[in-house]
Amino acid sequence: MRHLFGSVRSRATLAATLVVAVALVAAGAAVLLSLRSNLIGQAGTQAEHTARSIATELSLGKTTGQLDLDEDEEPVQVVDENGKLLAVTKDLERISGTVTDAVKRQPTTPAATGDQSDEDPDDDSDAAEPLEPGDIDDRTTFTNGSATMDHESADYRFAAVQVETEKAGTLTVYAGAPLSAEQGAVRTALTVMLIGFPLLLAVVAAVTWLVTRRALRPVEGIRGEMAAITASEDLARRVPVPDTHDEVARLARTTNETLAALESSVERQRRFVADASHELRSPIASLRTQLEVGAAHPELLDVSGAVEDTVRLQRLATDLLLLARLDAGERPAADARFDLAALAREKAEGRAGVTVQASEGGVPVAGSRGQVGRLLTNLLDNADRHARSAVRVNVRRAGEWALVEVADDGDGVPEDDRERIFERFVRLDAARSRDDGGAGLGLAIGRDVAVRHGGTLTVRDATAGGAQFELRLPTIAQDRA
Repeated sequence: MRHLFGSVRSRATLAATLVVAVALVAAGAAVLLSLRSNLIGQAGTQAEHTARSIATELSLGKTTGQLDLDEDEEPVQVVDENGKLLAVTKDLERISGTVTDAVKRQPTTPAATGDQSDEDPDDDSDAAEPLEPGDIDDRTTFTNGSATMDHESADYRFAAVQVETEKAGTLTVYAGAPLSAEQGAVRTALTVMLIGFPLLLAVVAAVTWLVTRRALRPVEGIRGEMAAITASEDLARRVPVPDTHDEVARLARTTNETLAALESSVERQRRFVADASHELRSPIASLRTQLEVGAAHPELLDVSGAVEDTVRLQRLATDLLLLARLDAGERPAADARFDLAALAREKAEGRAGVTVQASEGGVPVAGSRGQVGRLLTNLLDNADRHARSAVRVNVRRAGEWALVEVADDGDGVPEDDRERIFERFVRLDAARSRDDGGAGLGLAIGRDVAVRHGGTLTVRDATAGGAQFELRLPTIAQDRA
């Protein structure tokens, strides 16, 4: 049972069926009540018509004995104001719902036909005005009851109409109309509903089941393909995209975009590991060779070369560790603030041919001073390797940004390579070599640090003809700094 209702299709089918069932029950109840009310109203109209016809005869001077009620097929009673039965339908055997259950005409007595106008047993100030002889009361009273006519019992709607006569005083005419049509119609409608509603609910459930299965078929295809990708670990595969413009198609496209990003990330990670292994192999092999030679021939040990390889290996390990932290999503502390101009002067100190120009009052920024310092060091090292004679550093504000420009007078960077140089382990053949100590990680680290601080790192042509690297970081207000 849990597996059955764990399906979206099953839950959708059950929900749709329940909603339709509630709607059908409410609509069916409203229809039955409306049908019953209309039919009872029709029966009441028919009974009132019969009662007023008899009351009209009485108002015109006919006595109760002169009334011809034998032709009436429905129950009729005429009673006086004391409830005594004065006229009745011939075949009436039993009656209920009127003022009296008598079915036999009772003899008229002087007390019954006397003038009752002087008696006022119920002094009600809100009572209707008394009727004059020959008047028929405009009001009609309706009641429900039953009667037996010619050995057949049925339910009736009774209408009571009062008429004022000159001889018998106030008489009340009770006339009934059968409710068999109402009861039969209600029973028929109820039977149709009891049979039709389950069939309609079954159709709704079946249609909902089929429609949801068709709608969710692409989702099942996506799930199956994702399971296959997980089993095969082949991130080059993609899920099928349905030829629609709905949420499922957008889900498939988003899934493929996620797979593409994951594939790119895994491929980048593989290249990173391969390139790191390759870069580490050279200094380790060189250091091992020198140590092995020194162990066999101490007089031939190149101590300075071993130290240089060790330092190079240490720098490479530090770069790889920093990249790993950046890839892990390490964010700089937002409350750490420092002066970017002072940091640039600090990193440029002691470098030959490097001049620093900074704005008065400093350029405050927020973030990791160590990471930004490493970024500036990498830019200065890169400029030193490519400059012919001079490197210029300019630190200033540019609107809401802190701008650092590091320009050299070297050969510059070809336009086609201006994005590629920021990739990891990328060295331009004519510009870099392992002998220079570059592993192709400095600019990649620099861009990652800039992005982590909410900034950018780009390169363009310098005015002196070389390359000019531009670092933009969000600045902060002077008072906050």
